[in-house]
Amino acid sequence: MLDTKSVEKYAGWNKIFINGEWKEGSSAKRCEVTNPYNSSIIATLNYASKKDIAEAYEKAQTAQRSWSDTSPYERVTLLENVASLLEAKKDELVELLVSESGSSKLKASVEVDCSIADVKESAKYPLQMEGKVRASSVPGKENHIYRDPVGVIGAITPWNWPLYLTVRVIAPAIATGNSVVLKPDAQTPISGGLMIAKIFEEAGLPDGVLNVVVADLEEIEDYFVEHPIPEVISFTGSTNAGRHVGAVAVKNLKKPALELGGNNAFIVLDDANIDQAVSAAAFGKYMHSGQICIAINRIIVDRKVYEPFVEKFKEATARIKAGDPSNDDTVIGPLINRNQVDRALELIEESIREGANLVKRGEVSGNVMEPFILSDVTNDMAVAKNEIFSPVAVIIPVDSEEEAIEVANGTPFGLSGAVFSASLERGLTIARKIKTGMIHVNDQTINVEPNVPFGGEKYSGLGRYCGEWAIEEFTTVKWVSVQKKFRQYPFS
Repeated sequence: MLDTKSVEKYAGWNKIFINGEWKEGSSAKRCEVTNPYNSSIIATLNYASKKDIAEAYEKAQTAQRSWSDTSPYERVTLLENVASLLEAKKDELVELLVSESGSSKLKASVEVDCSIADVKESAKYPLQMEGKVRASSVPGKENHIYRDPVGVIGAITPWNWPLYLTVRVIAPAIATGNSVVLKPDAQTPISGGLMIAKIFEEAGLPDGVLNVVVADLEEIEDYFVEHPIPEVISFTGSTNAGRHVGAVAVKNLKKPALELGGNNAFIVLDDANIDQAVSAAAFGKYMHSGQICIAINRIIVDRKVYEPFVEKFKEATARIKAGDPSNDDTVIGPLINRNQVDRALELIEESIREGANLVKRGEVSGNVMEPFILSDVTNDMAVAKNEIFSPVAVIIPVDSEEEAIEVANGTPFGLSGAVFSASLERGLTIARKIKTGMIHVNDQTINVEPNVPFGGEKYSGLGRYCGEWAIEEFTTVKWVSVQKKFRQYPFS
């Protein structure tokens, strides 16, 4: 179906961006960008070919040499300009995220705000790339240690938080003197790439420092990762895809920075405030229809408070509105495509066969799933073993805090988590025992802040984004020794 108004609005987003030029992709294949709520086509463009990707990398390499030599204050000004443009375009960006990714207005607004915060934090990085001087065992020598940009970053970003998860990579990469070739997900190429390139262009970024290619994986295969120019491959997406990207990157001696899937536990202890825990659980489960890597996947509840928690959570869920994401009061919009819906339904039915109790069955219309609630789940059931990425609440009873810890850790993933307890000390003690990159006491699992490390353990990824940890991901260190007076050698 063709949405005439949307096509007119987004008609200009029909080109890729290489070396400051908006140009047609040279692939014979076409990308159709659709609204996941009503399946209308909102934009079409030619995919980039391997030739386009090679050109983008070559131009990025040339541009990076000049960009890395610019004054750090110039890079600060550039990032400040980007932040101002994001703020000025917030309403436009929210509308785009609603149309292209099916985001609710609330989620889209939060995503834009998070993007602005990350850009503002990245604007500090050019002045934080510290060097050091270390003493030497050799008389008259000084050891200088410099922190330099790595060069060219290849960035692959996803569809679920397309604006933020792209900005989170390219803002610190550019701030620290690198150039970037970006491949956004083909389901959200505008909010996840082309719009961002336009904003950086308007902010005054030199040609070639940021390039955006929208490509078809069947056509380019591993070429984006295998190309010899990029030094770092940043990937955000599923664990299976990330493991492949990481393996290809390492095989080609490139550093992988991977933020992957999660199976995040929300633990409710026997002394928790149930009303507060229910409120947090509903937000952490249903925000963006559960399509967030740090969304709650398993709600682990002490059996002493299990029944009241389930009942109150069911009541809270009944108040959640699903439907058209352009409506102000919609919380749950569409899943990104029908495959995601069908996969969630299959996991639900498999888990019911395995013994889970269906507390609430939601209606399904197109790509919109109303919430489902499954109780009496065990860690070996399909909905507990897999990242659901949908509005399906999974509630697991446990008999003690020790069992809660065991269940929470009983997964190969380790991205985010949460613990609810009346005792902050108890909550903190248990949080430290969960093998995960991030965890929150008396809060839900969906938290991002620009100045703290974001990343996972185990199958949830490698490396950290945000704060000074982003500087480490996108820079390298160089040792330069300076011999200040003649050195006596044992021969010559």
